[in-house]
Amino acid sequence: MPETPDTNAAIWKSAEGISHWMSTADDRERRRADQRRLMADLLPFDDDEHFTFADMGAGTGAAARAVLDRYPGARAILADYSPQMMAEGTKALAPYDGRYRYVEFDLAHSDWPAEMPATLAAVVTSLCVHHLPDERKQQLFAEIGSRLAPGGWFLNYDPVTAGDPVVEATWQRVNDRRDPAAASKQTSRTPAEQRHFENHVRYIIPLAPQLDFLRAAGFEAVDVFWKELDYVIYGGRRPVTDA
Repeated sequence: MPETPDTNAAIWKSAEGISHWMSTADDRERRRADQRRLMADLLPFDDDEHFTFADMGAGTGAAARAVLDRYPGARAILADYSPQMMAEGTKALAPYDGRYRYVEFDLAHSDWPAEMPATLAAVVTSLCVHHLPDERKQQLFAEIGSRLAPGGWFLNYDPVTAGDPVVEATWQRVNDRRDPAAASKQTSRTPAEQRHFENHVRYIIPLAPQLDFLRAAGFEAVDVFWKELDYVIYGGRRPVTDA
C-alpha cells in the first residue's frame, strides 16, 4: 500500500497537472489509437445499430471517440471528475456534438450520478482503473456489471505489473530500447513529473487478479483480448441470463 497520499485530485484538478498532461497528449493518443479502435471492434454491435455506452474515467474522451467513429448510431455518456479534463474533452468532441454528454463522477466512490442511465449497452474504461486501490477496482467492476444490460460488455485498457522480477525487467528492457531517452528521463524528472509518475504507478497490479475481480463480479467470457508487454485490453460480458 502506498505510504504517500493519493495525488489524483492534486493532478487532475489542477491547471498545472492538466497542462502537463495535455503537452504530451497528441503523441500519446497516436500511440494508443490502434488499441482504442480494437476496443471499439470488440463491442458486439452492428455497424448501424443505435445504443448507449459509457466511457468511465473518460478524460478528454479518446476511448469514446473511437467507439463513436466505429458506430455512427452510438451515443456516449462520458463520466469524469475533473472539470479541467471535461473542458478539454468538450473541445476534442466538437465533431460529435449531439452524440455525447459528460456527467461528473469520481470513480473512487460508489455514488453514481442520477444522470447516468440505469442500463447501459456497454462500458469502456481506458487508462484510469489502474488509479484505483484493489478494493475499489472490485467494487467498480461489480457496479458496472449491475448497470450493463444482459449481454452487455465491459472492456478495460490499462497497464499491469508482471509479478515476476525477470518478466518485469524484460518489459523494461524492451521499453527502454523503444525509447532510448527513457533512462535519462527517469533520472531527470521535475517535481511535477515525479508526482505524475507516482500517481501513475501507485495502484498498478498484475493482470491475473483483475481477471479474477471480473469473474467474482459475475462476468462471463472473461478474456485478455490484447496484450503487449505491460499494457492489456481485458474484459467480459454480463451473462445474457443472470443466474
